Amino acid sequence: MENTSEFEALEHVRKYWSSLKEKSPIYKFLLDGIDIVSARHGSIVAHLNVTPVHLNSKGTLHGTVSACLTDWAGGLAIASTGLERTGVSTDIHTTYVSTAKEDDLLRIEGRATKVGSTLGFTTVHIARWDKDGKHVTVCTDFTRIAKIDSPSSALDACASQSNDIQTIYVGKDSL
Repeated sequence: MENTSEFEALEHVRKYWSSLKEKSPIYKFLLDGIDIVSARHGSIVAHLNVTPVHLNSKGTLHGTVSACLTDWAGGLAIASTGLERTGVSTDIHTTYVSTAKEDDLLRIEGRATKVGSTLGFTTVHIARWDKDGKHVTVCTDFTRIAKIDSPSSALDACASQSNDIQTIYVGKDSL
């Protein structure tokens, strides 16, 4: 898909998102109004108007929404490389540098910095688009790529990693 047009990449990403949204209640709830405005090989740009469902108790963008957007935009950036399935996030880092309020328009930029046969590395920038353009969050996401011939291989690998991580935490808490 590296040599495809921006139109073809955008069409592929929108089709992927349409299918993904139907399978994910949290995406469907939090990201129902998101608009994918552009895509090319390895990157996507989307807009989301902040509504009351996106807010925390202080009336500002909830951190969970930023993390959800990171997972989503990273996956779509990987999908923009032509993959039909992207896998699961294994490590998300979110740096909160500002916030947004109801009716702010967010610009979400996802970029796949490297997509290999087993891992994808992405960066996501979330900024207020309609006011000062100030970054709300800067994020990175590592994704275990799903193998087409083995639908559960990415999930199995992540479950194995999760067990290792839980063991580390149990050991640490035991000290």
